[in-house]
Amino acid sequence: MIWSKLNRFQLGKYGEYLVKMEFTKYGFDVYSAEIDDKGIDFVLRNGKNNYFDIQIKSIRNKSYVYMQKRFFEPSQNLLLALVIFVNNKDPLFLLIPSLDWKTKKYPFLVDRDFIGKKSQPEFGINISRESLEVLKKEYSFEKQIPQLSKN
Repeated sequence: MIWSKLNRFQLGKYGEYLVKMEFTKYGFDVYSAEIDDKGIDFVLRNGKNNYFDIQIKSIRNKSYVYMQKRFFEPSQNLLLALVIFVNNKDPLFLLIPSLDWKTKKYPFLVDRDFIGKKSQPEFGINISRESLEVLKKEYSFEKQIPQLSKN
């Protein structure tokens, strides 16, 4: 579990497969996109009419992660699956409803427009020691999965 040996693309692909297997473990059907040009890594189904779009981000340790707004438009059925890799530890799986950026639920969920700048507008997460504790408590798969099953 020396995650630092993986390059950025390897880590991202590994995280994607882990998240798919994690959802499968909870009984969801997983449908992969053949082409990832809309920012959706896969679609989940739970029941006949219960679908969710999933975007996955994989990071090492504590840092900042972002999603460009043009590919991440908060809605009831859009979720961010965040996988945090720390050397010599099992990956941490978090599942964040995209609407939490719109409601500004926590200050570490940031909304940046960069008006007049080169950077594209984005939603992001500032991950620090303090925010990580809240993220683990509020957005663990164990806590979020029952919410998906209710819909």
